[in-house]
Amino acid sequence: MEFPRLAEDFRLARLKPPAGKVRMVLDTDTFNEIDDQFAVVYSLLSPEAMEVEAIYAAPFHNARSSGPADGMEKSYQEILRLLERLGRAPEGFVFRGSTTYLPKELAPVESDAAADLVRRAMASRTDDPLYVVAIGAVTNVASALLLEPRIIEKIVVVWLGGHAFHWPHTREFNLHQDVPASRILFDSGVPLVLVPCMGVTSHLHTTVPEIEAHVRGRGKIGDYLADIFSEYHHDHFGWSKVLWDLAAVAYLVDPGFVPSNLVHSPILTDQVTWSFDPSRHLIRSVYYVHRDGIFRDFFRKLDEHAQRG
Repeated sequence: MEFPRLAEDFRLARLKPPAGKVRMVLDTDTFNEIDDQFAVVYSLLSPEAMEVEAIYAAPFHNARSSGPADGMEKSYQEILRLLERLGRAPEGFVFRGSTTYLPKELAPVESDAAADLVRRAMASRTDDPLYVVAIGAVTNVASALLLEPRIIEKIVVVWLGGHAFHWPHTREFNLHQDVPASRILFDSGVPLVLVPCMGVTSHLHTTVPEIEAHVRGRGKIGDYLADIFSEYHHDHFGWSKVLWDLAAVAYLVDPGFVPSNLVHSPILTDQVTWSFDPSRHLIRSVYYVHRDGIFRDFFRKLDEHAQRG
């Protein structure tokens, strides 16, 4: 598979943190746990920073699904539940994604989500890239890249996946589910903003008392988020929950919330560890999250949404 080679000045321009409102699509395994739901709501309540053009259901397989197809469908239905509570119609806005992971590194999985991403990306102006915020396994995104490699000239991928580069391994859930798809992000040359999990966004914790104080009672959507947060764990004594996925959306809301730097794209080894080669192209990698700023912004927007009725 031959991907277009991007000029270095073009890549560096794409990797500059956004300075104004951007167009974006959100690729999410929404039923996997509970952080995706918060991220979906955060993106839709941030119209000053982003225009959400579509939401894609991503596959997942864990104790909450019987396989990737079931995980994708449950994610799709969860997106519909969120939109209903936000009073937003799903028609032409929500798309089902892949029902399997990539069977091998250069074999796409066709889906409505991948087709929609290709269509939107190819319709984008060169000076107005489409941001693809991915907070699950990147099967849909990698499939779109394989179906139409030219979209690397039209998109910027912001992916929450893998662990910090100093971590002893990178067997993080999103990355490890579909290693071939993950490799495509690092190897294709697509402009990529990496938001690592352990060692970076693992700082993004909150608690039941904080959720009850600032999310509960903020309309139908606030009560729903508070319910799923509380129900996620039976013992709340000394317990907190990390909401990793908020960090990927926060990059578009305010890049200052998630400081980052330019690094050479890592190599994902067969042992699912990072390896490095300074001759490879550059990506942007987040190295910290300002936890309080992100949660304050989210809580404020949720409160304003509830007040508008």
